[in-house]
Amino acid sequence: MATDIKNENNASAAAEESKIIEPKQCPRGKLHCHNWLEDIPGGLADFDIVEVQFKNTRKGFYKNSTNIPLEIGDMVAVEASPGHDIGQVSLIGELVKLQMKKANIKPDTEIKRVFRKAKPSDLEKYEEAKAKENDTMIRSRKIAEALNLDMKIGDVEYQGDGSKAIFYYIADGRVDFRQLIKVYAETFRIRIEMKQIGARQEAGRIGGTGPCGRELCCSTWMTNFISVSTGAARLQNISLNPQKLAGQCAKLKCCLNYEVPTYEDALSKFPPKNIPLETKDNTYYFFSSDPLKGEITYSTDPHIAANLEILSPKRVFEIIEQNKHGKKVDTLGGRSTTNDHVEIGYQNVVGQDDLTRFDKKRTHTDKPRNNKSHDKKETQHSKTDRNKNHHHHSK
Repeated sequence: MATDIKNENNASAAAEESKIIEPKQCPRGKLHCHNWLEDIPGGLADFDIVEVQFKNTRKGFYKNSTNIPLEIGDMVAVEASPGHDIGQVSLIGELVKLQMKKANIKPDTEIKRVFRKAKPSDLEKYEEAKAKENDTMIRSRKIAEALNLDMKIGDVEYQGDGSKAIFYYIADGRVDFRQLIKVYAETFRIRIEMKQIGARQEAGRIGGTGPCGRELCCSTWMTNFISVSTGAARLQNISLNPQKLAGQCAKLKCCLNYEVPTYEDALSKFPPKNIPLETKDNTYYFFSSDPLKGEITYSTDPHIAANLEILSPKRVFEIIEQNKHGKKVDTLGGRSTTNDHVEIGYQNVVGQDDLTRFDKKRTHTDKPRNNKSHDKKETQHSKTDRNKNHHHHSK
């Protein structure tokens, strides 16, 4: 009897161990923040504020005042004005403090509350509200067009209880949408909130593939958009071609800023461009520079490329120092571009890197592809000749 009980206990224990507990799906996308403190003791210490993610790029911090046991991925009903909203818990524990600090939210700021975990009835209302968003966006665009407003409705987001909607719009200047809000309120019977977004945010919502072949940065991981200027392109010696510098948002590409600190750090070790170099034979002027290679090119003409010499920044500083003391050097001691020898670091194997390998024209020496048709034509010609000869002899 004792043996049977022991076997049953072992079987139940094995069954419990064999159960695979599927973790709740965490929010993904560019707003996802990996909880790297999850497997560290004390990493999920009790902190009464949680981070909740909503549609698109909207996040918020809410106070769990009733100590509801929450995990990442839980759907919760949170306080809104008016009513309540439905969102997904994206972060808990100590990392929420860091996220609040990053968002410049002070601890004494009044924070809205978490009401409860979302009930089936809450989720049902939430899904009904989400189903209206696309139709509402299309109708709202037509209304804005009918009122001759210079704006575009980019997206619509309903609140979880369906009592309010946020209309995201794009406009170049100020828009007087007082009449628009009245028409929207009468048409949709909800509270209206208008939020202006830029062209970069709109491109991030639509998504797409960049010229680099990867998915757009603004639709995958970028949340803060820093202004980009043509100075970043000039600093990196990039041609100022508007078609190549502009992204899908018709603004300057955000990736122009990625390598600017590297170039600035490299150029800080370069001499000023406006100082010419004096030799006994010529005066050399700055022509171009390659910060990453650590090379500066000088020309004997200030406007065109003539007698180009490539020097290192160290050598240029030495010549400038000698020129300051009234001494002209014999030669720059650089490398002439006419004697440059380009080393090939790879070999083009079987034309794999040749972009025009499929565009080669056929030559006259090539054999025709369809040999059968060629032989058939020759046979027909020979038959015709024989018929002509036979007809001639018969006459």
